[in-house]
Amino acid sequence: MANYPLNKTVYNRREYTNIIDTSFTQLQLPPPPIEDTITVEQFFGYYNKIFYDIPAEGNINSHEYLVKTSGDYINVAIPNDETQLLLDEISSLRQQLLAVNQQVLNLQFSSSLNIT
Repeated sequence: MANYPLNKTVYNRREYTNIIDTSFTQLQLPPPPIEDTITVEQFFGYYNKIFYDIPAEGNINSHEYLVKTSGDYINVAIPNDETQLLLDEISSLRQQLLAVNQQVLNLQFSSSLNIT
């Protein structure tokens, strides 16, 4: 029968943590996958290529959606058809009011000339 010498090394607590790695490196989660990102220049290149494939109207994935979300982002109100009609009516009424006020001034001026 062969004799095999066994050696046992004993470390105190302070030495043990300095010498032996007790971290679980094999059980760590893999890093999250790196998402592919594109530059602004690449985005507009793609956008120009598929411009006519994008639907004009729609709640998502449309030119209308791009206009609304971009308008919200830069604080620009994009008037819809109803709003534009109301703005046109206001403009028309202002022009009529200006014309009527001009007539009133002309009448007042001409009546003041006739009195004296």
